[in-house]
Amino acid sequence: MYGENACPNAQGLPDLPVLGALVVDSGRGDRVGEFRGVAGPYWSLRPVGGGAEWEAEPHRVRPALLMEQLRVRTARLNARSRGEVL
Repeated sequence: MYGENACPNAQGLPDLPVLGALVVDSGRGDRVGEFRGVAGPYWSLRPVGGGAEWEAEPHRVRPALLMEQLRVRTARLNARSRGEVL
């Protein structure tokens, strides 16, 4: 029988993003961060432009949509123009 050994609800780990890729952590309220690497069973992410890294469960991370990427990059540039960040 076709697929008799397959588990219909099994979800494999998502593909590993490229270092620096913008991703969304749905486990933290859709927080956008840069992929920094793998730390044990978790992925390390950090805020765009720097800051404290956090760990995310890979199955709760997805690539950031273009709209989300533009939003965080614009917010970073605006903060920089106000002198809030370097």
